[in-house]
Amino acid sequence: MGIGEHFEGVKRHWERNLSFLDYFKKVYGRAEPLPKWSDADVEEFITSDPVYGPQLKAIRESRKFALGGALVGAAHLGGVAFKYSKAPHGVVLATGFGAITGAVLGAEVAEHWYQLYKVDKQGANLRFIYWWEDKVSEELNHIK
Repeated sequence: MGIGEHFEGVKRHWERNLSFLDYFKKVYGRAEPLPKWSDADVEEFITSDPVYGPQLKAIRESRKFALGGALVGAAHLGGVAFKYSKAPHGVVLATGFGAITGAVLGAEVAEHWYQLYKVDKQGANLRFIYWWEDKVSEELNHIK
């Protein structure tokens, strides 16, 4: 194996490891931002794409677990801190820490509940962005 082949292998390795940057380039590296989409637009994508649609739906449903976990964690840890400490700064910090911990735990529960570990979450979101970009450009072309 020559040095050129070695560097090609290293290049492919880092392209795979840094592929998440494509998402940020597509979403945030634009001259003009994409217009906002609504829940109806997301539902239209979910029904139109048989592969990534159900994946995106499961990803969107998993947010409820994280939000529920955040609420439970904040209420519990904030309540314990208020009961035993009554120091305002301690209650605020405990509530914030409880919310973060609960959200992470809720997201992990959702990961297993919806089997999101089998899903390419970034790919599903990026596919939606591509779909939305095409739809918006088609609508702009019809207007002109």
